[in-house]
Amino acid sequence: MFFKLATLKRRTMLVAAVLLGSCATPQQPPGLEVALTIDDLPLHGPIPAGETPRSVAGGVIAALTKAGVPAYGFVNGHWTAEQPDTREPLKAWSGAGLALGNHGWAHRHLNEMSPAEFETELVRNEEILSQSGPGDWRWFRYPFLDEGKDEAQRGAARRILAAHGYKIAAVTMDFSDWQWTAPYARCRAQRDDPAIARLEAMYMRAADEGITFARGLSRQLYGRDIPYVVLLHESAFEARMLPRLIELYRSAGFRLVSLPKAESDPAYADQVSPGAAAEPQGLVGKALARGIRLPARTDFAPALEAICPGGASAPIP
Repeated sequence: MFFKLATLKRRTMLVAAVLLGSCATPQQPPGLEVALTIDDLPLHGPIPAGETPRSVAGGVIAALTKAGVPAYGFVNGHWTAEQPDTREPLKAWSGAGLALGNHGWAHRHLNEMSPAEFETELVRNEEILSQSGPGDWRWFRYPFLDEGKDEAQRGAARRILAAHGYKIAAVTMDFSDWQWTAPYARCRAQRDDPAIARLEAMYMRAADEGITFARGLSRQLYGRDIPYVVLLHESAFEARMLPRLIELYRSAGFRLVSLPKAESDPAYADQVSPGAAAEPQGLVGKALARGIRLPARTDFAPALEAICPGGASAPIP
C-alpha cells in the first residue's frame, strides 16, 4: 500500500512539474508575417494601351480578394479632380472590402514643402478617404518615402500627422517594383512576349531577394523576424504578377496580415505614434545608424531600362 501511495505521489509531482514548466516557458513567437501595401491609387503609370485605371484596379483587386489578402491602398486624390472617372477604382477597392489610406493629395516630396503645405496635402485627401466606407483610413504613406531633408522637417511633419490622428505606414520590405511599370508598357506595345517573360523572371527574383535582404537586417537589428510591411504599386504589371508574388510569400512561410496587425509589433512603436521620438527610417536607416553592413542585392535598373528599347509607352491617360 505504501509503495502504491509513494508511486502515485511521485507521478503527481511529475505531472505538476511538467505543467508548471510549460507555463513558465515563454511562448514561441508567431510565424513569419507580412502585410501588403499598394501605393499610388487610383493610377500608377504609364499603363499599356488597352488598359484603363479601372481595369488595372480590377486586376489588383481580383488577385487580392481571391487570395484573401487584407491589403491597404494609398491614395493620391488629385487624379479624381483631374480625371473624375478615376473615382471608380477607389469605389471598387472599397467595395471589395479593402482599406484605403492617405498618400498625399499630389504625391509631392516632403523635402520640397513647408509644414503648412504638407498639412494641406494631407488634409485635402481626407474628403475622398472619408467617403470610402468603413475602415481606418488615418494611415499615411510618405510619397517617395521622403520623410524630409533634415530632422527638423521630419519632426514637424510627424507632429502634424500626430495632431490629425495619423499613423505612419512604414516600409520594411521593398524591391522597387515600380521599376517594372514602364518597361512592361513598352513590351506590351511591341507585343514582345519573350521580353515580358524576362520581366516576370526578374520581378520574381527581385521579390525573393527582397525577402532575404529584409530578413537579414531584421535579425541583426532585433534578433528575430519582425512582421514586415511590403511596398507595392497599383500598376498593370503588378496586377499580372500579384498571384505569383502572394504565392512566393506563402511558400516562404509568410502569413499575409493587415497593416494594423503588422504594425502592432513593438518594432513599429514610433510609426503608430508619430508624436513620439523618431527612430532612423526603416530597416536600412536603422542598420546604417548602427554601422551594420547592408546585404548585397541585384540592381535590376540597367536591364529594365534596356529591355524593349524604343517602344513607346502608353501615356498616363
